[in-house]
Amino acid sequence: MALISFVVPAFKVQGYLRECLDSILEQPFGDFEVIGVDDASPDGSGEILTEYAARDARVRPVRLTENVGLGPARNIGLDRAVGDYVWFVDGDDWLVPGCLPHVADRLRDTTPDVLIVDHVRAHWNNVGTRSAMRDVFPAPPDPATFTLWERPDALRLLHTAWNRVVRREFLLVNGLRFESGWYEDVSFTYPALMAAERIGVLDRVCLNYRQRRTGAITRTRGDRHFEVFPQWHRVFAMMDRWGPAVAGLRPAVFERMIWHYLTVLGNGDRIAPELRASFFAQMHADYVRFRPPEGCPVPPGAEGLKHRLVAAGRWRTFSALREAHQAREVARRAARTARRRVVPAARGAARRVRNTALREYYRAELRRPIDPTLAVYAAYWYRGYSCNPAAIYEAARRLAPEIRGVWIVRRDRVDTLPPGVEYVVAGTREYHRVLARAHWLINNVNFPDFVRKRPGSVHVQTHHGTPVKVMGLDQQRYPVGAMGMNFADLLRRMDRWDYSISSNRFSTQMWERAYPADYTTLEVGYPRNDRLVRATVEDCLRARAGLGIGPDEHVVLYAPTHREHLPGWWPPFDPDRLRDVLGPHGRVLMRSHYFHDRDRRPRGPAAGAVLDVSEYERVEDLYLAADVLVTDYSSAMFDYAVLDRPIVVYAPDWDAYRVARGVYFDLLAEPPGAVARDFPGLLEVFRSGAVRDEAAKRARATFRERFCAHDDGHAAERVVRRVFLGDPG
Repeated sequence: MALISFVVPAFKVQGYLRECLDSILEQPFGDFEVIGVDDASPDGSGEILTEYAARDARVRPVRLTENVGLGPARNIGLDRAVGDYVWFVDGDDWLVPGCLPHVADRLRDTTPDVLIVDHVRAHWNNVGTRSAMRDVFPAPPDPATFTLWERPDALRLLHTAWNRVVRREFLLVNGLRFESGWYEDVSFTYPALMAAERIGVLDRVCLNYRQRRTGAITRTRGDRHFEVFPQWHRVFAMMDRWGPAVAGLRPAVFERMIWHYLTVLGNGDRIAPELRASFFAQMHADYVRFRPPEGCPVPPGAEGLKHRLVAAGRWRTFSALREAHQAREVARRAARTARRRVVPAARGAARRVRNTALREYYRAELRRPIDPTLAVYAAYWYRGYSCNPAAIYEAARRLAPEIRGVWIVRRDRVDTLPPGVEYVVAGTREYHRVLARAHWLINNVNFPDFVRKRPGSVHVQTHHGTPVKVMGLDQQRYPVGAMGMNFADLLRRMDRWDYSISSNRFSTQMWERAYPADYTTLEVGYPRNDRLVRATVEDCLRARAGLGIGPDEHVVLYAPTHREHLPGWWPPFDPDRLRDVLGPHGRVLMRSHYFHDRDRRPRGPAAGAVLDVSEYERVEDLYLAADVLVTDYSSAMFDYAVLDRPIVVYAPDWDAYRVARGVYFDLLAEPPGAVARDFPGLLEVFRSGAVRDEAAKRARATFRERFCAHDDGHAAERVVRRVFLGDPG
């Protein structure tokens, strides 16, 4: 038995489910179980539940063979629950750290039938908005329980399943279950409150209600929003069955129904314009049908006017007033925007003068037809020819030679291009022309903000690594590592994407959360790793020879990541001491992050035992040359793991890094090999042989299974066939 059974339905929430489960399992309270219901989800949600169940016995996964919907999925979880209380938490929401002991104390102290907890709406732009708790209970409610007759204002708290913890026996005795269809919370929460003899309110924020940018039904247009009507019909049918016991609550429940209908109709993301008149007509019919004989309270002001128009069935008046109000709001927003632009406009005058001619040229080129054979490639903010775009370019030359590939590079990086690669220099007229006319635009970062997404053009975001650190919109929660980022601009950039290349299922899940937009994910492996998969012994020897390394030398590549929150800080690392541990045949290669490319200086001939390879153009050559990789939180580990060679995680600042920069998983708990927390520990990993022992091999095998499953040497080919040749297979 457990005090609380969490029921977590999962359907297309792979980008958020880990955070949800972690928020429960990491609470400083353990008397609970988690029943994760995979509602035949087509994404990786079911795999995540299975993964967590293998790690934590408190997680019990249930896999459904066909999709049944949120309500029935919750019922299935309820049927398997053994806890005294049940808490239905959606798979894209998450608990507030440390909330569960307070919930448990209140449950044990007051034994309520229903305990309502507070929540915040957590918007995708990192803005949180409070609930109605303070409006309904201006003074914090005391722990004593009450009935709905005593506090009917409790009906004004949001009617969801996830902001309340319900006694399981109470649900069973009263036969309270969820119905099918959208808005299933309505026909569950209101009857539960009316039936409850002991209602409690915990004035503590316990849950983050995620407001998703894409994928949520509250942001999905369609006629399924009409399903709100039968859910409310069920509430009144149940009140009719219960008779006099709840008759006095009918005016308050009726007011909530009209409020809810107006909320749904007023949300432009839900009801399409052509459906609004029909929706209003059904509102009017329900108003007439369910209005209490003794009448009902009408809110003051504009809300009261809406109620009266619904009661009278006056759609045209309602619609005209709504349109007038929206026009006023648009005018107000435009005025605010104009005021905000005055100062930046003056400050940027000089820059605009310099760029006006090129921008006008770009706009003129946009009016010309798209070049149906032109593909534009770029990598790392025009630093040169590399990464996934380079691998896709090479595959396209082989599989689709009719496509003309043009690279964009900085002027100071032109000499790094391979022979025969056509290019334009960033910032020139030719640069603006190809950006305007290209059919395909392939990049491992984003193109500049002025680049428009033309109808018919195809933007491919390849990314440049499996993420350990948080990325995209998730960085909003870690402002120390996101200084200078404009997330509104980021949203506009990601809205240009047609395809997002993912190296593995984990990346797919994290990109979905970090970059919520309407692109198509191609989970095909990383094109840049094709070369590693296909590499022969001769390729490895050739890479070594190019670095001046002999076949018998033992080579360690040290490649730390960039720490944008700590400019100028480097992990403690003494290459000479490591070289001494490696012995006379040891060689240490050191490679800084690409963000430091302008700070590099020549390091002398390649004959030394310690060699700085930061300026080396093709990092894949370094992987092929190295026997061991030492890194911290760099995506290099995921690429190097393709070679199935030893990896050492050297993480002296792990605790600070995960707090300041944020991470997606516990790298030290799931490493690709041996782990060292300080430099003496790193030396000991090599001295003791732990770098290659059985534990390191097992860790690497598990890591490879999770992150390298798609790397078979044909990732670039799959991208070319899908994106350029239109092959859906």
